[in-house]
Amino acid sequence: MAGRTVKKDDKAGTWYYTLTYGKNEKGKPKQYKKRGFRTKQTALQAMNELEHSLMNETYIKPNKTLYKEYMTEQWLEDKQTKVKRQTLETYRWLVTKHVIPVLGSIELSKMRPEQIQGLYNKLTRDKNLSDENIQKVHTLINDSLKKTERWGLIQKNPAALVDRPKSARKEINVWNIDEVKRFLNHPDNDSRYSIAFLLALTSGMRQGEILGLRWKDVDFENGLVRITQTLSSDGKEIQPYTKTKAGARTINLPKGTMNALKKHKKKIQVEREEDRAGEYVNLDLVVCSQNGTPTNKSNIRRAFERAIKLSKVKRIKFHGMRHTHATMLLIQGVNPKVVSERLGHSTVRMTLDVYSHLLPSMQRETADQLGKTLFDE
Repeated sequence: MAGRTVKKDDKAGTWYYTLTYGKNEKGKPKQYKKRGFRTKQTALQAMNELEHSLMNETYIKPNKTLYKEYMTEQWLEDKQTKVKRQTLETYRWLVTKHVIPVLGSIELSKMRPEQIQGLYNKLTRDKNLSDENIQKVHTLINDSLKKTERWGLIQKNPAALVDRPKSARKEINVWNIDEVKRFLNHPDNDSRYSIAFLLALTSGMRQGEILGLRWKDVDFENGLVRITQTLSSDGKEIQPYTKTKAGARTINLPKGTMNALKKHKKKIQVEREEDRAGEYVNLDLVVCSQNGTPTNKSNIRRAFERAIKLSKVKRIKFHGMRHTHATMLLIQGVNPKVVSERLGHSTVRMTLDVYSHLLPSMQRETADQLGKTLFDE
């Protein structure tokens, strides 16, 4: 029979429980004690949970490992086998700069949901991180503690009891058809990077996908490109495309884009043939430097900003051309599933969520078209 007591510590003003259950290795009654509960009810509940786990042989001895020790010595090390180098660097930055200073000194077994929530509140209040990065913090904390639960280091994952922080949807800036035409016909549209801009607007490819595209992945006969690799966000390495299962895909392109690719290929071949010093690095890249190496993202950003000024269109980010491509297709009535496949989204729902601002006008146009068909309106 277990001995159960719940008492108040008058000096500390908190409650504690003492549970006697089973025997130790010397055959004497084994006692479990825990302090620091704000109310008698929470102390009693914790004691009941402990007794239940002892009765069902699911009790896990409290782990004295600090969260910072586990995160730096175990979790981040294990992540090297699961994520790309750039992603791992982002995780390491978030852990060392934003998670460990707040939660690092807490023992794994003593981590509480309110402490995790407190971190999210602080990050939101300090505004040192974007909403998206605060969500990443939640993802990595939840993943790390889920693993400790799975490995039997803690009994429950406290992060599972904390709501994922919300992220305010950012306004998407895109060009209309007139702006797209002006941009594509700007005075400097024959620069070495113009082909990258044309691909972004007519395929919806991500910047890394464009900068990692090879000539062997361009099918001139069938008028399409195959997305098989991408340039890392820091521009240091070309990686096999594994963003999502839908990411590695085939995209059909307009004839105008294919003709521009043929013209661009001749220009690249001339550069390769004129390399007298043998410095050209043939990586088979469609968009590359004069030496054939991957494009420096600072250079393409400057070229993009120059093209915007020359064409006198509103300023958007390079990624905004991907949004522009999707917007043009949806407004023209292209099936969202087709748009989703071109963009490499994992689901059609993701596409509709990103471009939900277009739905009202699409609904109106659909109703008008139906009226013309049925009632000659």
